[in-house]
Amino acid sequence: MANVLLVVQLIIALALIGVVLMQRSEGGGLGMGGGGGGGGGGMMSGRSAATALGKVTWGLGAAFFAVCLALTIIAASDGGSGSVLEGVGADTGIERPGLAPDLQGDLLPPGLDGSDDLTLPPAAD
Repeated sequence: MANVLLVVQLIIALALIGVVLMQRSEGGGLGMGGGGGGGGGGMMSGRSAATALGKVTWGLGAAFFAVCLALTIIAASDGGSGSVLEGVGADTGIERPGLAPDLQGDLLPPGLDGSDDLTLPPAAD
């Protein structure tokens, strides 16, 4: 069900982008005013096209919002009631190779803690 809603949301988002890009600019913004409709014999006048596209934009926006809410409800019901932080410190039983060997309380390697003499190789010239 969630996959179907994701596809529907993608289609609604693309349609919303297309409808918003088709709308006539009303000036302001970047100083690029949309053409006012000077002699073009279009199917709709400038005002009726703006009203129709505005209604389609509102409808697509409401549908997008509704699908987002539905996806949130589905994700919340599938997720269970546990917290994300509950499993942070849990022992998973997975061995982690390559970690430091057990030093049994001594954090310094042999020779650096003062108990053993550390012999260094002669310095190269």
